[in-house]
Amino acid sequence: MNPEAYFKNGKIYIWKETFAVIKSKKIYQNAFANIIDKNETTVIIDQAKYNQDDVIEIEKNWKILTFDMVLPFGLVGFLARVSKELADEKISIFAVSAYSTDHVLVKEKDLARATGKLKKLGFIISEK
Repeated sequence: MNPEAYFKNGKIYIWKETFAVIKSKKIYQNAFANIIDKNETTVIIDQAKYNQDDVIEIEKNWKILTFDMVLPFGLVGFLARVSKELADEKISIFAVSAYSTDHVLVKEKDLARATGKLKKLGFIISEK
């Protein structure tokens, strides 16, 4: 499978909310994601919906770009190519994969440059 085939007219939507990535003391039921490993709990949440008392560390002002397509498990290099293109523009990302698709968080200040670069790859971008 060629990742480039997924770029041409592939759909990405940008979440209207602005998110925080939190090293948290607890999980949140209303979060975009709770990532729990043996060392920490990371919560990705609308930054208007967390409690400061739960925060160990925080990074604010992230926008989520969701690849609105099913990406098969056998697809190799899709996220690597996306991250390389954004890295070439000096855009930091926070990547999260779900069962069927990928999500990339970029800082709000980098959103216009990130979407411009992704459009050049062939993606169609909308807001949800």
